[in-house]
Amino acid sequence: MKKILPAFLSCQGTRLSDDEKRLFERYNPLGVCLFAKFCANIENAAQVKSLVEDVQNATGRDDVLIAVDQEGGRVRRLTEPEFTSVASQQDIKTPQVAKQHAYLISRDLKNCGINVNFAPVLDTLYESTSNALRGRCFENNVAELGKAMVNEYITHGVCPCIKHLPGHGRGAADPHLELPVINESLAELETDFAPFTALNHTPMGMVAHIVLKAVDEQYAASVSPKVIKEIIRGKIGFDGLLVSDAVMMQALHGSIADRSCAVTAAGCDVVCLGNADFAANVEVCKSGIELSEKAMQRLEKVREIIKKSGDFAQYEYIKNKYCTALKNIISYNYNYDATEVLNRLRKA
Repeated sequence: MKKILPAFLSCQGTRLSDDEKRLFERYNPLGVCLFAKFCANIENAAQVKSLVEDVQNATGRDDVLIAVDQEGGRVRRLTEPEFTSVASQQDIKTPQVAKQHAYLISRDLKNCGINVNFAPVLDTLYESTSNALRGRCFENNVAELGKAMVNEYITHGVCPCIKHLPGHGRGAADPHLELPVINESLAELETDFAPFTALNHTPMGMVAHIVLKAVDEQYAASVSPKVIKEIIRGKIGFDGLLVSDAVMMQALHGSIADRSCAVTAAGCDVVCLGNADFAANVEVCKSGIELSEKAMQRLEKVREIIKKSGDFAQYEYIKNKYCTALKNIISYNYNYDATEVLNRLRKA
């Protein structure tokens, strides 16, 4: 059986190029993550389906993971009018609306072949929380609202990915641009860990590029064996497939290959590249990272979920209920888009 590269790679456009097809065929990535900007992978449902087929044909696998950040609000890669308009997490106040939110997103994702959503965000909101996370966090009842979303995604064949383990809310810096540092004690961080502990059974989670000085003063959680073993796998008890946050973020240093090796050596099961160029894809592929036996076992739970087709017969009814609950006001009035910041830096 051909080895699977433990990585979510990026695609450079709306279809795979011949070079990408050859790269994917040779290295057999676990999956890809699609973006709307820079790489510009998403135009409409039919086009996304074709791109997904390109990836499946290149890898020779129909279980290849196709991921996206479709949280809602300003972090949504599938946008209206082609796809459903969905609110930010901060606007969601009840489990019922959280469930509706995940249902509507699941329908859009499944309709175009996407089977993993890097959501929901379970970070706890503070006054110091970075602008990169503003609007993306539940304001209250994080575990309860997160559970409603996680269960609904799984019911309809989309694998959720809780983020950002072990808790990013106290970080004032934006990891897209620099490495945030959290100075609080472990006792103080119990509040941040709690939502992740409550949902530690989720089949996939994403680890943050953030320093927890109480555990490891030198390394970000994503490259810290101590944080991953003692806090994420230990104290929180998360045993799902652990994915790094995007390694192209400036919170990490070194080459893309070095970063990929560092996160897997620390205990991440899978590297997420982010919306990077083709050369970065090649670096990840040639880095020598391998999927561990334990990661393979965790992957089986993900595969069981994405086999489900989902039932979306009540789409219009649920959409109306959702819009009524939100008083038909779905606002995206946020003046900070971390992904756009990176795009501008690349073009400078």
